[in-house]
Amino acid sequence: MAKRKPNPEFMKPVTPDAALAAVVGAKPLPRTQLTKKLWDYIKKNKLQDQKNKRNINADDALKVVFGGKKQVSMFEMTKLVNKHVS
Repeated sequence: MAKRKPNPEFMKPVTPDAALAAVVGAKPLPRTQLTKKLWDYIKKNKLQDQKNKRNINADDALKVVFGGKKQVSMFEMTKLVNKHVS
């Protein structure tokens, strides 16, 4: 079975804007690393909803990234984060 090659789009560095940089840092990084850093931040600050693990509760830094929302689903989070990278 052929080994899957990583999608080059995921490996291409993206630059977080100021709002997202407050959470993951300002250096350009691949989407895979960006997602990992985002999850590290969520876990470190215990922002995953305890009742429904698919929801993320925003602290002040994430609320800016989430467009002012107090809580978003994992899928919605991905969409919202994409607005903050170039």
